[in-house]
Amino acid sequence: MEKQKVIVCDHIHEAGLELLKADDKIEMIFAADMDKTALLDVVATADVAITRSSTDVDAKFINAAKNSLKAIVRAGVGVDNVDIPGCSKEGIIVMNVPTANTIAAVELTMTHMLSCMRMFPYSHDHLKNQRIWKREKWYGHELKGKKLGIIGFGNIGSRVGIRSKAFEMDVIAYDPYITAAKCTDLGVEYTTNFEDILACDIITIHTPKNPETLDMINTKEIEKMKDGVVLINCARGGLYNEDALYDGCKSGKVRFAGIDVFIKEPATDNRLLDLDNICVSPHLGANTFESQLNIGLQAAQQAIEAAKGISYPNAFNLPIDESTMPAFVKPFLEMGQKVGFLASQMNRAHIRSIKVSASGEIANYLDSLETFVSVGAMSSAAADNINYVNAAFVLEERGVKISSEVEPDNHTYKNVITVKITTEKDVISISATIFNDTVQRIVDINGFDLDVVPHGNMILFQNTDVPGVIGNVGILLSKHNVNISDFRLGRDDKSQALAVIIVDSEVTDETLKELEALEACISVDYARI
Repeated sequence: MEKQKVIVCDHIHEAGLELLKADDKIEMIFAADMDKTALLDVVATADVAITRSSTDVDAKFINAAKNSLKAIVRAGVGVDNVDIPGCSKEGIIVMNVPTANTIAAVELTMTHMLSCMRMFPYSHDHLKNQRIWKREKWYGHELKGKKLGIIGFGNIGSRVGIRSKAFEMDVIAYDPYITAAKCTDLGVEYTTNFEDILACDIITIHTPKNPETLDMINTKEIEKMKDGVVLINCARGGLYNEDALYDGCKSGKVRFAGIDVFIKEPATDNRLLDLDNICVSPHLGANTFESQLNIGLQAAQQAIEAAKGISYPNAFNLPIDESTMPAFVKPFLEMGQKVGFLASQMNRAHIRSIKVSASGEIANYLDSLETFVSVGAMSSAAADNINYVNAAFVLEERGVKISSEVEPDNHTYKNVITVKITTEKDVISISATIFNDTVQRIVDINGFDLDVVPHGNMILFQNTDVPGVIGNVGILLSKHNVNISDFRLGRDDKSQALAVIIVDSEVTDETLKELEALEACISVDYARI
């Protein structure tokens, strides 16, 4: 039997290389030191590639590899340098290694927290490099008794919470996508009010980077914080707005900051480095020997399984087997994922249950629909940690019940799917269909008949059905320079209406609050698809 070729494009731990070498069904090609242009010729013959941050899986890479490559293993958590849609188009499965560096990231967070409170890097420099012994200059603060606010209480954030409790800190967590019990079971306070986090002595963030979390801490949030707050970011660059952070540190509002990640890296010319109340490190979240060993071994094992076609652990884009399904199914699966995402954006709270219903021939594929809807619905909460392979396990871990049901044939549409998401706050139900084989349409939201393309910046405005509402909404959006590209309206028999407004640009929180303040308004939601 011909061996499967696995090309190692970047350096991984020697143990991972040995694992690849030891498999008699695998031919390992070590290309980590190869010129990236020359690498394109080699990858053209590979079955699986292992990459890290040094190799961009861009259009050139994909075009060179598309005729042979089955899968890419990104040896680490982030996949920022991987063109996932481009890989999907060519049927290349993209995987990552999401948990191998968890402890390293947790311990680095604690390192930054302690360094900020005791100013260790500066006292070290004073004595070792400047040879000055001046104890009275370096009075710091203790962690004991301080209130720590954790934004994002997932795999890393929860472990930071456990260790902080050991330091006798008061810990409070904000994460709208988890149950309160996940915090309280660990002796951590849970809040749904972000203002509670802003009132803490120390704040650390552990969320993925997406439109919801980018610039999550900005000037407005820093202004609301306690004087002398300490801010930590060992997650992703850009979660704290760097300009706002600089101004906060410069003014003394932020007493100290501990930063491992930056928007642009390498960050050697970042002006945050000019400050004398900031501890920095060059993106060292995964830089321990133990985590590198774990990453190397897990990446190698995943590559072996993918090369042999056994499984695709942590796959972001596992394609369906189109050879066993009618052509009309795939657009419904794609739409189901979008509808699941939209429903979760309309009701940003911990999801208790997901129900997928279908009528028509598409009802024969409810199992596949469940998977795609789950990935969409949980993508904001689980971020990098959910994919088509592990969706069922993620739901079980987070206590989310998933079910499906065949509905009677719909007399209006040949095939219809309905996604019903129940959270701790509300219930959202969205129905959708496909026109002309590929044209996706949402046809019902919470009982309001509509005809909406699930794409773009969407404002969902529910109101009492009285004169003047559309005009008032248009005037308000115009005031904020928000241009309307589509306006769809549905009405019910309870004298209420729901408008789905597609706009050309992102909508600010200020604009949404002003819409909410309109007299006729019942609720306002915003989503980007």
